[in-house]
Amino acid sequence: MAFVLLNIVISFMYLLLRFKKNIHILQQNFYNENNRYIKWGNKNLFSVFKVDVILIIINLINLFFKIKYLLLVNLIYLVLSIFLYKDIKKEQVKIPLKVTSRVKRMIVTDVILYLIPVFIYLVNRDVYLFCFIYSILVSFNFYVIWLGNIINKPIEKLVFLYYKNKAIKKIKSLNYLNVVGITGSYGKTSSKNILNDILNVKYNSITTPQNFNTQYGLIITINNYIDKFNDIFIAEMGAFKMGRIKLLCDLVKPKYGIITSIGTAHLETFGSRENIQKGKFELIESLPSDGVGILNMDDPYQLNYKLKNKVKIIWVSINNKDADLVASNININKFGMKFDVYFKSEDIKYTFSTRLLGVNNVYNILVGIAFSYYVMNMSLEEIELGVRRIKPITHRLELKNIGDITIIDDAYNSNPVGSKMAIDVLKLMDGFKVVVTPGMIELGDEQYDLNKKFGEYISEVADYVILVGKKQTEPILDGLYSKNFDKSKISVINDVKEYLSIFNNVKVKNKQTYILLENDLPDIFNEK
Repeated sequence: MAFVLLNIVISFMYLLLRFKKNIHILQQNFYNENNRYIKWGNKNLFSVFKVDVILIIINLINLFFKIKYLLLVNLIYLVLSIFLYKDIKKEQVKIPLKVTSRVKRMIVTDVILYLIPVFIYLVNRDVYLFCFIYSILVSFNFYVIWLGNIINKPIEKLVFLYYKNKAIKKIKSLNYLNVVGITGSYGKTSSKNILNDILNVKYNSITTPQNFNTQYGLIITINNYIDKFNDIFIAEMGAFKMGRIKLLCDLVKPKYGIITSIGTAHLETFGSRENIQKGKFELIESLPSDGVGILNMDDPYQLNYKLKNKVKIIWVSINNKDADLVASNININKFGMKFDVYFKSEDIKYTFSTRLLGVNNVYNILVGIAFSYYVMNMSLEEIELGVRRIKPITHRLELKNIGDITIIDDAYNSNPVGSKMAIDVLKLMDGFKVVVTPGMIELGDEQYDLNKKFGEYISEVADYVILVGKKQTEPILDGLYSKNFDKSKISVINDVKEYLSIFNNVKVKNKQTYILLENDLPDIFNEK
């Protein structure tokens, strides 16, 4: 009996470590929305089971032959616990587990599931059966958490409906509030923050915080952040499949809509570029008849779309002179940008300057100018002041200087357009250039080709390349090799935090160095 108690205590230690890690994985995979959690598990079976299968076999033999292998099982659990604890201590997670009310409810449900062997033991007093069932639940913790998530779905739905109805009631009461929806494959968060900075020169504008661009995020924003003093609410709207933007529009009822760009982000879950296009235009097609949409004339997926409603459209552009606002004379250096904007209806040109970098940010600023000028009737002087005041956005081509090293932090997210723009920014710099990247994800069947193309772009600019994740960066490596990039100038690591140790060995003394951090994938994509 002493071995049984020891088995429970030691295996419970191991279970706690696995439980926290797997709950974290579930949270990062949006609580298995669109089966993301299960798909991750199927791709990472070794991480899910490690050597637990050995424990199951030992306990199975023990169950049928009553051989007392519990001491061996205890030793294995102890060794596993020590190694797992060391691994967790060494690991520096980018986004820690958030112990929300939902997580607490999950813990309660899973505790009940883990009490099942106790109930069985109380009925038949078979210690071997108890140990076997318990070891199964411990070893299959990944799927026990998945089962707990399924069991909790009705409860979570009721909680969600309560807060959703509360948000709908609140936003209906704020009938003076101007609601702006912003969506797109890329540039949503940047455009949202840029527009907010410009509008706050004259109005009391509020945005969804950080990347709160789901139903949950919008509900939290409405219930906890918006008050009667706000004039404008800028709602970032994200989606990874058809119908999601329409759901968000039904919630916040935007009168104005902005599409930043339409590309290949979430191509894997949307299924096709056409679906992405239709999905983004759900925003514009949800606007009322007196609403206004702001679109990019340089984006063929926006220009060629046949709208199903007749809202007013304001077009922005850099290359097409027929647009309502056209940017020209774009001057970019490492300190920021200056450019002219031509207002077609007024036949005037006005100069703007910003600390932001990259041509894509010119587009993001253009939609902010268009909305502020044509919809909110701000003067050009007010808008120009707002553009100058735009704060560099964290992890989006953000410059950080450390002695003779300048880090271009573009780690928040990466896509085919943004990654090319980041390389173009790096090209402007005069010094030793290093690119650190794990590449781009969720691009469906085009993922290999787009990452290979990214590697080709890198080869034209970088002096040294550090790739994060051997398997997922193979296409980038192929792109580098196709351009005869020097193999000795490439390193492959498994965790982005390791790049500094490599960099210190390759940097050129007495020369300004620029490090581009392009994308930083969630912890679930680390190859360890």
